[in-house]
Amino acid sequence: MQAARDLEGRTFLVTGASAGIGRATVCALAARGGSVVLACRSEEKTQPVLEEIRRLHQASSARADVEFLPIDLGDLASVKRAADTFLASSRPLDVLINNAGIAGATGLSKDGYEIVFATNHLGPFLLTKLLLPKLLEAPQGRVVNVASRAHFRARTIDWGQMSQPVKKIHGYPHYGATKLMNILHAKELANRLAGTRVTTYSLHPGVVASELWREIPWPVANVMKLFFTSNEEGAKTTLYCATAPELSSSSGLYYDGCKEARVSRLARDECLAREVFERSEDAIRTLLPAASAA
Repeated sequence: MQAARDLEGRTFLVTGASAGIGRATVCALAARGGSVVLACRSEEKTQPVLEEIRRLHQASSARADVEFLPIDLGDLASVKRAADTFLASSRPLDVLINNAGIAGATGLSKDGYEIVFATNHLGPFLLTKLLLPKLLEAPQGRVVNVASRAHFRARTIDWGQMSQPVKKIHGYPHYGATKLMNILHAKELANRLAGTRVTTYSLHPGVVASELWREIPWPVANVMKLFFTSNEEGAKTTLYCATAPELSSSSGLYYDGCKEARVSRLARDECLAREVFERSEDAIRTLLPAASAA
């Protein structure tokens, strides 16, 4: 059992924290004394989470250090603004949790990328790159990518699809490809950060009844929800990767059920990991040249 206020003095930035696993994650981190930045699209949807955390802390006479940071991960300019706002605040950063994601959506992002790819991978990739200097200043910085077992469904990464809308019938395998990218991102970033105080992790949170599935047609979603676990259960592996002291010497690994787990053949491919990283860097360098220097 964790000590009551064992995360005091540590700052966590969590994307997609207004609902689902993200909400459960930030509530747990704040309850343990962590300072938490909730990076979300909607201030209206995030405000009840901030109020809940503050109300619980008032009852225990402890101070809640939580705040909202606007971000749309499907819009690279929004990601850049959010990172600039955070960096200008002079807050420290110990852990970045790339939690936000979508499935089943169709269309293109503002930057001309397939929307699930933009939201699930490219936006988080850029955010991580921009906030990395802060993480490197931390005593033990961490990057946690919430991926999925769905990565096993990816048979390849079709780079041509990344700038084309994907039909809903093909959406779930494509979602799996973006989750594969989350794992490969953590893997390659770990290689590039070897010798620093920053470690990386990817994970499967369980199949959770969260906002992730908001674009799935309701008959399918209703059947799926029969097999879902709770958001609190889903947050456990995220919290483990973000806070467990015994993971401080591990990096680039994938976890499921708070244990290291096997990944697909593609997720073990070091050449593919480098390709994902380099193609992603090229994408953000072209659209936001100033950001690529981080």
